Amino acid sequence: MKLTLKSGALGITTAALMAGTALANPYADYEGTTLIVNFPAHPHYDAVMQILPEFTAQTGIEVEVDQLPYLKMRERQTLELAQDEGEYDLIAYVVFSKADYVYADQLENLAKYFMNPKLADPGYDAADLIDGYVYNIGFAGGDRGYLSGATGSLFGLPYGSETSVLGYRKDIFEKHGLDVPETYEEMLALACQIPELEPGMGGLSSRAASGHHAAHAFLLHLNPLGGAIFDENWEPVVNNAEGVAAAEALKQIVDCGPEGAVNFGFGEALGAFLNGDTAMFLDTTIVAGQIDDPDKSQVVGQVGWALHPMGTERASQTGGFGIGIPANAENKEAAFLLMQWLTSKEGDKLVAMAGGNPSRFSTHADAEVNAKFPHMATFGEALQYADPDWRPIIPTWGKINADLGTTLSKVLTEGLDIQEALDGVATRARATMDEAGYYTWN
Repeated sequence: MKLTLKSGALGITTAALMAGTALANPYADYEGTTLIVNFPAHPHYDAVMQILPEFTAQTGIEVEVDQLPYLKMRERQTLELAQDEGEYDLIAYVVFSKADYVYADQLENLAKYFMNPKLADPGYDAADLIDGYVYNIGFAGGDRGYLSGATGSLFGLPYGSETSVLGYRKDIFEKHGLDVPETYEEMLALACQIPELEPGMGGLSSRAASGHHAAHAFLLHLNPLGGAIFDENWEPVVNNAEGVAAAEALKQIVDCGPEGAVNFGFGEALGAFLNGDTAMFLDTTIVAGQIDDPDKSQVVGQVGWALHPMGTERASQTGGFGIGIPANAENKEAAFLLMQWLTSKEGDKLVAMAGGNPSRFSTHADAEVNAKFPHMATFGEALQYADPDWRPIIPTWGKINADLGTTLSKVLTEGLDIQEALDGVATRARATMDEAGYYTWN
């Protein structure tokens, strides 16, 4: 849907933003500009819609939002970014689109904007941004081509980024005297113990449907259990002992999960938890707002939060969305001002208070934010372990990820042997990487 947002709305005074700028208004040259932005239909961006009128009130820059379901958003962006002149001035993109867009030279390098004293806010405090999110969603050209490093550069900023945490039913745990799991061994044991203690209830709700859902669920366990998709030389290692352990963990979770778990996508997995059909949910931080919403949840006030359990190491997901400026955008400088405002300390707190996912350490520690959302402190602690190398964000990943997800589905639904399944994924992944030239220099 398209919405045009006019000034007005939140009634929040932000004189501090303009402190020290009595002689100059950094937005004056862009007053009256209308930006067209492309955002996903997603809880974080629903919160963004509430705060955009404040940006217009402060700056005089209008914002027109084309908000689409994620897959349709990606399809539209694929068409728009390939044009000589695109419709969008600012886009949100999911983490694994970064490689595609940067490789095709479709996103602006942000260095020249942060170097421009007329555009860059000296109080922006980039060091306060969650570094794992920044490297994961924004950097390209550095280590391994998609992380920070001496040759890296910034193409986007985290906005709607996520990490993984464990949600659990406090009432069920208290009823049976259960301890919140701190390790994978404890979590997996509880996943199958709970259905025995509470007949009809699943232990842990997980994505499992064929394709990217099953791949996502597998990745949730791979890094904490010491695994990876590739070694340092791009040789596939997904089929080693750690990869097998991650697939075994996923299968055990699904086998002991709620009815129909083998076909769950994200919505179904979350829905089972919201409906009280399962006692645990291991996935993204973005779900907290829905779990606390009485219009959507039957477990309001009954959910506690804990760190992603520890396997051989402590690790948690990095993923979700960031924002960037298309290389073919018409109003790039005004788009940068919107991007900077949204991800500033002020903007980040505003979106957090509206129910969004903050991108700054200071927002997670903010007393007012924590008073409204007590889970934010746990989420902030989880960010210490957010791994920017959660998945390889390379142009070939889409093909490999799809193969991984469909193959794992056969493990879950058809009884395909785990080692055989992952051996096949590794063989096909190596062929894909070879074709793309990853072994040219070996």
